[in-house]
Amino acid sequence: MRSIFLIVVVVCQFWLGCAWAQEPAAAAKKEYDAALAKSVGADEHGMRSYVLVILKTGPTPVPKGEKRDAMFKGHFANMERLAGEGRLAYAGPLDGVDGWRGLFILSVGDIEEAKKLVATDPVVVNGEMVAEYHKHYGSAALMRVNDLHKQITKSDF
Repeated sequence: MRSIFLIVVVVCQFWLGCAWAQEPAAAAKKEYDAALAKSVGADEHGMRSYVLVILKTGPTPVPKGEKRDAMFKGHFANMERLAGEGRLAYAGPLDGVDGWRGLFILSVGDIEEAKKLVATDPVVVNGEMVAEYHKHYGSAALMRVNDLHKQITKSDF
């Protein structure tokens, strides 16, 4: 009985996988928006290059107090500036496990350009965090996240 059940599950997954793989291609052709694709820098696959930046705990944590508060205020202002310039596609905190504190996805040409932008962030300048850089190829739709986020945000932190 268990074997029959597993065979049915595998066949259903295969069938659904095949149907899913065929349907989106047809749907994508119907919904393709050339102007939108161009505006977000999409290639023919709807993708683009980014630099993923992992922010990790740095060598000189800033103690709680006014200096730390100002540093993080500057960190958020820096992210807002980069997003406004169209260079920061996405940012967010991580859980802190293994010192991983946050991430940026930057819409820049290469890691060197990303390093120049990240070097302007107060948490990096003060040694609170250090950055690790990786090339990333992902959906160009990510470039719309900041605009959508503004539409669903009732209040800032």
